[in-house]
Amino acid sequence: MSGTGARWAVERAVAACRSAEGCVAIADDISSAHLRWAGNALTTNGFTRTQRLTVIAVAGDAAGVVAREGGLDRDSVAELVQAAECAARLAGPAPDAAPLPTGDGRDPPGWSDPPAETTFARLHPFITGLTHLFDDARQHGRELYGYAEQQVRTTYLASTTGLRLRHRQPTGILDLTAPAGHGTPAWTGLSVPDLTQVRIAAPDTGPTRTVDLPPGRYEVLLPPSAVADLMIHLYRAAAAADTHTVFGDGTRLGERLTEAPLTLYGDPHEPGLECAPFAIARSFAADASVFDNGTPLRRTEWITGGVLTSLVRTRSTAGATGLPHTPMIDNLVLSGPGGRTLADMIAGTRRALLPTSLWYLRDVEPRTLLLTGVTRDGVLLIEDGEITGRVPDFRFNESPVALLDRVTEAGRTERTLPREWGDYFTRTAMPPLRIADFAVSAFLR
Repeated sequence: MSGTGARWAVERAVAACRSAEGCVAIADDISSAHLRWAGNALTTNGFTRTQRLTVIAVAGDAAGVVAREGGLDRDSVAELVQAAECAARLAGPAPDAAPLPTGDGRDPPGWSDPPAETTFARLHPFITGLTHLFDDARQHGRELYGYAEQQVRTTYLASTTGLRLRHRQPTGILDLTAPAGHGTPAWTGLSVPDLTQVRIAAPDTGPTRTVDLPPGRYEVLLPPSAVADLMIHLYRAAAAADTHTVFGDGTRLGERLTEAPLTLYGDPHEPGLECAPFAIARSFAADASVFDNGTPLRRTEWITGGVLTSLVRTRSTAGATGLPHTPMIDNLVLSGPGGRTLADMIAGTRRALLPTSLWYLRDVEPRTLLLTGVTRDGVLLIEDGEITGRVPDFRFNESPVALLDRVTEAGRTERTLPREWGDYFTRTAMPPLRIADFAVSAFLR
């Protein structure tokens, strides 16, 4: 697909639908420029252009989904539709079946425009800033390693029921690691719509003093990136259709999860975190339904003032429970009344651990959302309001839900890049959190 090919592909797919009762076509056109560097020098750079078409055919209460990347001419689109229709006829009834949403058949603004595109030239101002950073690092005997990407995705959605929708999604990502001279690294990550609008700085590697501590329970200050990784796990466990999670069949709705006045929400129109204002489901999942493609999204509060108020519901689960349809949204914000920065919270700390980021989070027990994971790229020791040393990275076993119940302070919410989820879920804004009795199971010496 090129030029207006993405739009053409969805229109062609819908027109080619013959034997199915309905059809939804989703075309994604993605252009991406990226950089990698190591040892204060650029190592690779490149530009990619990817096109993908997903066709969902509906036959009664069944659906067939097929997708193809690239090479989508008239014949291949028709073959894709036929394959989806065949898959729908062979599939059994879907538990989330619902009538396809309807539209008025009119083209939305920008429908006929070609897909948005980034270019490698767009990264030139960023590269200039990066080379200055390399020069500074050399002068201080440091080495920088990392990755940056500027991407723009244009999505077209059309259906036999008259839907015509288009969304343009820019995403810029920076992942920067700075090992210190004594071998202890530090990390910083950024997620913004446009990388050229940010000033980058090397992360502070902190003190060289190393302190050994035994496993146990510690007060921990979680930076926004770490909070984002944990809240995304909580969010993905909030599918009302999955009864094997910490939220079960929805019986915990109305339960207070934390005394902290925190609100967790998604909003497609959140400033700086804008995302698609309509549901896009390219495959079957517990937290999304291919039958709901194109349904409008609006601000949804999952936790309000510390109380669980909503779960992720398809139209099918909403109809079964009599509760509102609350689809998953491609951003996540945790907010509260706290106005203190992480630096302010450090200054008011008697003794606590401050991890740089979290990594390798894995489910241990879905019914409690118990996770195991490790910290990555350094843990700082705070004593009497100052960072006095480092401790080794540690392994922990904790549940995001249980941690919310032990929040004793929340700081100022800021946009952040989750370290673990940074390849999949980039639009988050989180506050730093002070957690009591965080369970450290082992230090990784």
